[in-house]
Amino acid sequence: MATPAVELSSVGKVYGYGSSGMIALSDVDLSIEPGRFVSLIGPSGCGKSTLLRIVAGLETADRGTVRVHDVSPDEACAAKLIGLVPQSPALLPWLSVLGNVTLPQKVNKDAGKRRERIGDLAERSGGRVQPDMMELLRRAGLEDAVDKLPAQLSGGMQQRTAIVRAFGLQPDVLLMDEPFSALDEFTRESLQDQLLDLWDELKTTVLFVTHSVSEAVRMSDAVVVMAPRPGRIVDVIDIELPRPRNQRLFAERRFHEYEDLIRDRLHSAWRSTDAA
Repeated sequence: MATPAVELSSVGKVYGYGSSGMIALSDVDLSIEPGRFVSLIGPSGCGKSTLLRIVAGLETADRGTVRVHDVSPDEACAAKLIGLVPQSPALLPWLSVLGNVTLPQKVNKDAGKRRERIGDLAERSGGRVQPDMMELLRRAGLEDAVDKLPAQLSGGMQQRTAIVRAFGLQPDVLLMDEPFSALDEFTRESLQDQLLDLWDELKTTVLFVTHSVSEAVRMSDAVVVMAPRPGRIVDVIDIELPRPRNQRLFAERRFHEYEDLIRDRLHSAWRSTDAA
């Protein structure tokens, strides 16, 4: 059996102390197989972004264990197993599009050696070839923008640049925190198409935070439903829809059945929280 790409066991996180402390996460258990696209969905305050930051090594769990390919988040980050796409693209304003997407490769030349020391990745790392960044930019529709600065790009183009940059290091786990939330619906659906194309080719494990039920159903192999007070997982729903998933999927009955199921789980979680 393959080592999970991401595994959380009894993870808890509290902000503050004593009676004023806020439980952000309580007894979270989650296991994600390599190559899966998994979305986290739930209302504000349910701990989605906190969970993502803990997996990314940006915050530390107060209790429980977190493993990324059976190493700690800190070790995984040092080996560049983890890529992160935040809500804001966070591009360097003085570098061109091409400069931004190629910078991680230039400053992380030893990452491959650290990756080779991680057991279940050693065999795969041996034949790893650096991706053609110009080809990735072309596939993301940015071939005519390679020399532009971030300030010359639309919001959608900036986010596409950030996604290509994250894929550039070929992370084994890609963490995405509501990357399309600030975009209009048309741009959002276009970027969903491009992200799914890249993911289908590279088979990176993706943990994707979203507030959109339709986005979660369209993108995911599984949707993790979370509830607040305290932040916790209330259900994991496998999405058994065929791939590739284009925009015609929105018209299919099974798609809307999954939407209804997830909304029902979210409403049930809210009712249980209010009752408590």
